[in-house]
Amino acid sequence: MSITNEQELAGMQKASEAVAYTLKEMIKYAQPGMTTKDLDEYGAKILAGFGAKSAPHLTYGFPGWTCISVDNEFCHGIPTEKRVLKEGDLINIDVSAELNGYWSDNGGSFVIGKDIHQHQKLVDASKEILKKAINNIKGGVRIADIGFLMETEAKKRGFKVIKNLAGHGIGRSLHEQPDELMNYRNRYDVRRFKKNSVVAIETFISTDSNIAVEQNDGWTMVGNKGGYMAQHEHTIVITDGKPIILTEMNEILN
Repeated sequence: MSITNEQELAGMQKASEAVAYTLKEMIKYAQPGMTTKDLDEYGAKILAGFGAKSAPHLTYGFPGWTCISVDNEFCHGIPTEKRVLKEGDLINIDVSAELNGYWSDNGGSFVIGKDIHQHQKLVDASKEILKKAINNIKGGVRIADIGFLMETEAKKRGFKVIKNLAGHGIGRSLHEQPDELMNYRNRYDVRRFKKNSVVAIETFISTDSNIAVEQNDGWTMVGNKGGYMAQHEHTIVITDGKPIILTEMNEILN
């Protein structure tokens, strides 16, 4: 999507506010002893309060309102009554929704309670890398160069990137062009970011794996070599200077 007028910007801002506020409140609400289903239902109520509809549910028939992945689950975790959150768990929540024809997406990984398993270093790396990537995105910048920056920053910190998960264009639907905004440099990708376009930019930083593999439930993904992954995601509007971070209210980079 390309923002061409104030009305479109306002529409994207409202959809982004809905997902950002929902994510922020879900992270605050998460406690050891709670099930991922409890957490998901809490998020669903907040989205409904905005009049927003869950994007994965609407688009793909995902069996939950938000994606909640725990520990060795990398992404697309299905909220269930069986999964109970524990002290020190690494949790990722991804909230995307549609509101009045506009779509927005955001996500964040965090440690619940005390960091007894030393996941915080991975979480911090993911945050720092997303912040640096966003600060370097503007109209005319090569998409592959941002991927290169992400991979380089991950390696510097002793981590890897997942090569088959990517950010994407967004706005009038959940996934739009430009697709495949990778966390590494694809040397065949000559595309550049375009001013006024809207993208969901996200990190996929991991301890051991470089490929995410789908599980038997048809949704949940884990690493090909195990380990853990952290993801942070903002929906942004590209400008000539610093991007407009539409989902800034989620406070994931604080």
